[in-house]
Amino acid sequence: MRLPLALACICLGAASLTAPARADNPLPEPLRVKAHSATPVPGDLSFDLVEGGKVSLSDFRGKVVLVVNTASKCGFAPQFTELQKLSETYGRDGLVVLTVPSNDFHQELSTAQEAKRYCALTFGAELPMAQLAKVKGPQAHPFYRYMHDTEGFEPSWNFNKVLLGRDGSVIATYPASTSPLSSWMLGDVKAALASASHG
Repeated sequence: MRLPLALACICLGAASLTAPARADNPLPEPLRVKAHSATPVPGDLSFDLVEGGKVSLSDFRGKVVLVVNTASKCGFAPQFTELQKLSETYGRDGLVVLTVPSNDFHQELSTAQEAKRYCALTFGAELPMAQLAKVKGPQAHPFYRYMHDTEGFEPSWNFNKVLLGRDGSVIATYPASTSPLSSWMLGDVKAALASASHG
């Protein structure tokens, strides 16, 4: 009888090693990374928009901005629905959600125009969307080059997120696995919106 008991203990131990992390246990990938610097991101960094025109980060001073690199065919693409809800809930309080489509991870459509149409039809997302851009490497968009050089942040996958405060400073970054409606993100967004700094 001792042998089956020993085997059961071994199997139980193996299961505990392979089981997914529970919500109350630390995850292998951090849910968020706090910013290293309180220096505002340069306001002259800008994005060309699918809707036409260009928007600079200085245009958002006094608002809280969530910048998300996206891809329409990614497994995390349903987060578009959550991002839309986040925008609808907190937009009137000063939150802007800016999506940046990228094919760096080979899961985006050919053009940003196609991506915007697809996301509107599939996920009901009507968020501001930049033109297709690189988000990693030496050819990355200037915003992401700045994030790499100053914060050591480079998207490791689609749907990485950067939260900027009302003064333009980086509050935190979040991996793809962090839901836009998670307690981490909602807490940070609410705290940023409650900030007395309006530019």
